[in-house]
Amino acid sequence: MNTHARVAVLGAGIMGCSVALYLARRGVSVTLFDEAEAPFCGASRWNEGKIHLGYIYSADPTLRSALHVLEGSLQFRPLLEDLLGTSLQAVISEQDDIYLCHRNSVVPVDAMAHYLDNVSDKVRDHPAASHYLADVSQARARRLPSEALGAVSDSEHIVAGFHVPERSVETNWIANRFVAAVHANPKITLRCEERVLGAIPATAGNPQGPWRIQTAQGTTESFSHVINALWQGRMAIDQTVGIEPSGVWSNRYRQSLFLRTSEPVQTPCAIVATGPFGDIKNYNGRDFYLSWYPDGLRLDSAAVEPPAAHTLNMPNPAALSMDILNHLEELLPWVRKIRSRIEHARIEGGWVFAAGRGELSDPVSSLHKRCDYGVQRVGNYLSIDTGKYSTAPWTAQQLVYKLFGDT
Repeated sequence: MNTHARVAVLGAGIMGCSVALYLARRGVSVTLFDEAEAPFCGASRWNEGKIHLGYIYSADPTLRSALHVLEGSLQFRPLLEDLLGTSLQAVISEQDDIYLCHRNSVVPVDAMAHYLDNVSDKVRDHPAASHYLADVSQARARRLPSEALGAVSDSEHIVAGFHVPERSVETNWIANRFVAAVHANPKITLRCEERVLGAIPATAGNPQGPWRIQTAQGTTESFSHVINALWQGRMAIDQTVGIEPSGVWSNRYRQSLFLRTSEPVQTPCAIVATGPFGDIKNYNGRDFYLSWYPDGLRLDSAAVEPPAAHTLNMPNPAALSMDILNHLEELLPWVRKIRSRIEHARIEGGWVFAAGRGELSDPVSSLHKRCDYGVQRVGNYLSIDTGKYSTAPWTAQQLVYKLFGDT
């Protein structure tokens, strides 16, 4: 037990809350900072919940992106069930995804098929394959025959389809359980509506010792460690401790449509790949996520610290919902079954950070890769680029283990 350690964690999304809960298990006192009014107000609550096995990164044939997400994603379910003390079974999508190759995909059909097969090989060979949201120890990417493809899409723009063994989770449900767990843990002190501006060693020139946090309200007490788990604004705080941004990056604010139907609707879970298209998640027949990338993208910024979300030009939610539904229905005619049974719907979103730049319509854009993320360290200050929602619990567990050992 580490009863004398006191750690400041910046950011109360899935990474920050996972780190806080793992630290608390080791007897560490945690102060969890977030600018929002409550934990899980951003992208950690409002995303599609895809627990990536790497199939989406067909524009990275090296498999580096797939291999980087694979370990954490295969461990997502057992880690979260243990961390939150509840089963995820009821909030896992009930069917595998269908990847649809668009005529304007940045990856041709044959290359996509070859890539999906290679990823399947890696998934099957992994010792944790049976731990995923569903057992993927026999993972295969199966190309849809023409009749089956026609039943999914009658559009001339969809040239091929593949069943892949990826699933998703309802992130709003998971967010609520995380918030309850954080509030219930006596080792965690939550400081919301407090904007962090920087961090400084408590003793000048000694980053190996305790640190202080600078917030809009002033300078805090000392902490043995500071863990920066933010997405928006993480790099600006890193700069105050001497970690300068490197390479290229993208801060994107994205919105999507979350809806519930009045009765069950049987539809696939489908993603249009690879490029600036969209996807649909059918979690349980009544709860759905729908996105169309060009409609939902509010801002793509290369600023170290992007503007506050409330300063962005947000469209009318009803109009954006209609645009997303219309664009998806042009390719997937069964979307009209969903829209005809909408009970309630809402547009939500958040900031997404990626170590990459460019347009998703560009085959050489570095946004098609997701392998340059992880942890940077200056003494007892650590900064985490979360990378993907699906790998956050595993990354948090590994980080806390390296700092304080296992329970």
